[in-house]
Amino acid sequence: MAIQKENGSVSIDAQNIMPVIKRWLYSDQDIFLRETVSNACDAITKFRMLHPDTEEEMRVQVTVDSKKKEIRISDTGIGMTAEEVKKYINQVAFSGATEFMKQFEGEEGKEKSDIIGHFGLGFYSVFMVSDRVEIETLSCAEGAEPVRWVSEDGMGFELTDGSRQAHGTDIILHITKEAKEFLEPWKVREVLKRYCGYMAYPIFLEDANAKPVEKEVPVGDEKNEDGTPKTEKIMELPKPEKINDTDPLWLRKPKDCKDEEYREFYHRVFMDFEDPLFWIHLNVDYPFNLKGILFFPKLKNDFGTHEGQIKLFAGQVFVADNIKEVIPEFLMLLKGVIDCPDLPLNVSRSFLQNDGYVKKISAHITKKVADKLNSLMNKERETYEGYWDDIAPFVKYGCIKDEKFYTQVKGSLLMKLTDGKYVTLEEYKAAYFDRTEKKIYYTNDEKRQAASVKLYTDRGIGVAVLNTLIDGNFMSFLEYSGKEEDRVAFARVDADIDGLKEESEEGKDLDPEKLQSLFRAALGRDDLEVRLESLGDPEMAAMVTEDEQMRRYKEMSRIYGERFPLPDRFTLVLNRRSETVRALAGRDPEDETTKLLCRQTYDLARMAAQPLEAEEITAFLERSRKLVEMAAKQ
Repeated sequence: MAIQKENGSVSIDAQNIMPVIKRWLYSDQDIFLRETVSNACDAITKFRMLHPDTEEEMRVQVTVDSKKKEIRISDTGIGMTAEEVKKYINQVAFSGATEFMKQFEGEEGKEKSDIIGHFGLGFYSVFMVSDRVEIETLSCAEGAEPVRWVSEDGMGFELTDGSRQAHGTDIILHITKEAKEFLEPWKVREVLKRYCGYMAYPIFLEDANAKPVEKEVPVGDEKNEDGTPKTEKIMELPKPEKINDTDPLWLRKPKDCKDEEYREFYHRVFMDFEDPLFWIHLNVDYPFNLKGILFFPKLKNDFGTHEGQIKLFAGQVFVADNIKEVIPEFLMLLKGVIDCPDLPLNVSRSFLQNDGYVKKISAHITKKVADKLNSLMNKERETYEGYWDDIAPFVKYGCIKDEKFYTQVKGSLLMKLTDGKYVTLEEYKAAYFDRTEKKIYYTNDEKRQAASVKLYTDRGIGVAVLNTLIDGNFMSFLEYSGKEEDRVAFARVDADIDGLKEESEEGKDLDPEKLQSLFRAALGRDDLEVRLESLGDPEMAAMVTEDEQMRRYKEMSRIYGERFPLPDRFTLVLNRRSETVRALAGRDPEDETTKLLCRQTYDLARMAAQPLEAEEITAFLERSRKLVEMAAKQ
């Protein structure tokens, strides 16, 4: 029966809604392709649910015609009757998907599938780029008649008989001058790749104005004189280009995926030429539907400048990168894909509604990352240790940002010692705390602090290497956060001598106050603190120490641009077992050579901890030449 021509308004509120849709609801104009192609895939899903045994080709085709200034999105889906067009198109934001699923529930023997979009506000995104929109559709229902719907502004429409011959829908967009960039096939390809590159049904792109290209084809079974197949050159129009991968890696079961497939996917999606260290394949069906793959790239010490990329999908439809509501902040250092069809997105399908469901997903992702780290630590420790230098900044950052994550992984936190061994916090405590005043001694520059490091390693005390940008914050976190029994103190190898003092009778007769006066006078430093202690290495005359917390504060101040830097406050520790110290104690304080030797001893001790500044190194070199000259003359 023919459709009686009908004119009308889309809805009573359309004149208020359309300006909002065009100017605010969708942050990017190119969203219209995602929405229309998503709806096309929905239509195919509905058809397959009603006809599960069909052998028809299911596809979506996007045709760009720059001459006609049109984009056509065609599908082989369920199509619509005139009544359905009135219901799903003319009533803005009415969800046909919801009603369809309600009708479908309870039918047995048919596989249910996710409906990712629906006609409604999503469809009306086309008016951001179009000054006229047509729909040609034919329902797959028996006896259905084709329908044509036309609107120039999304507020008024005309409904008439259509011309479509097969079930499905064509949406024809007449592109505005302002949106003419979407008439470039390369632009449409780029948008489709980004948003629709992993949708469930084949998506093809066709350039209606493409020119024929020369192609070489065989001529039957004919052969050339040399026996090779005979060919001829013909001119042929390019075939539509397939845009998407309908079977993305993250939807497969982990046991069905090969390591090389993970690496190839990583290189292709994230344009990273380096292999990832390892990955986590998320495959959850309960209590929510969550699929995805998280890759651990190699992180450098300056990871603050490192940009990860977590692509968020909802039922194979790309939503956005790095959505912080779903992906905890510290996981943003990783690269990967997360696909959750049930994400509570708003009507533009671009932003999440903040609710408890999203928080549960976020917590689950964090737990899966912690489980992976713990599994590697407990089952493949050697492999895990090989990863540690690269992933340590990420793990430490995660502990600082997320207390639950720290609780989950604290048994898998490693420290690399100067001898190359890796130990956990508990292993360090068990091995060395009886000799270190319950402190973890560390170095943040092995070469520069080598002399101080040697003092500890010679006594069999392990020294941790903590030299990444985040280690200062991480040490403070372990010292002041979490449960009291988990807290541990850190001291750099030149921070104190608590772990180096030994009982010895050598030099007990020396007067510490006299030595302090001697060095203060020689250095012109009345505020210099001098201590006399028995250190393990008699060859070391002196070392300088600086309060751990004060030094950390100064270092952080320098990093964050403190306008008024604090002055250096060192303590000079003299080794009473040293012959040099005993000899200096017996010299005339007023003698110029004594002063030179005191200054030289002090500078040598400082150089074991950090380099001298410009004027200081100049004075040190000049003094060294004088002392060499004096020694040579004697």
